[in-house]
Amino acid sequence: MPQLFRPPNLLTCVRIVLTPVIVLALMRNDCERAFWLSLFAGFTDAADGYLARLMGESSRLGAYLDPIADKLLLTALYICFGAAGLAPLWLVYLVVGRDAMILSLVAAGYLWKGIRDFPPSIWGKLSTLLQIATALGVISLCSFGVAPGVVQVLLYATAAATFWSGLHYFLRAVASIRYVSR
Repeated sequence: MPQLFRPPNLLTCVRIVLTPVIVLALMRNDCERAFWLSLFAGFTDAADGYLARLMGESSRLGAYLDPIADKLLLTALYICFGAAGLAPLWLVYLVVGRDAMILSLVAAGYLWKGIRDFPPSIWGKLSTLLQIATALGVISLCSFGVAPGVVQVLLYATAAATFWSGLHYFLRAVASIRYVSR
């Protein structure tokens, strides 16, 4: 069976397909629909990894698709939040800018130095977890009016973690490039 049609990778593809549907719901100010679809997308994120381990179906394609699906969804959500005034623009720039920087560093390391391994760090995982929690918090606030104080704390925690993980990735990339150059 081709790698794309393995169940874990299909779940990842569902998350990719859901992204424009969630964006459309947010653009139509249908925050409740966006909330439930985002929750389902989050379920697919947890399920694809679990299923891959359970079935012994880990694949190189899945290793690439999963973070792409995550970043595609999160980037789209944060851009929508900024456009709709649901999150401060500085946070949108920080989240999207960090990911653009990481992609640039990965591309530079690969093209110029042949570095193929750029694993996620604990700080990157924490940042992603907080970005997801904040996204769900923002959508919950928009749809159900839930806990504005909690969402405010999440916004600042996400900003701090995103900044720190971006700095960490940058320093790690510079060290990797220097190491390979020797």
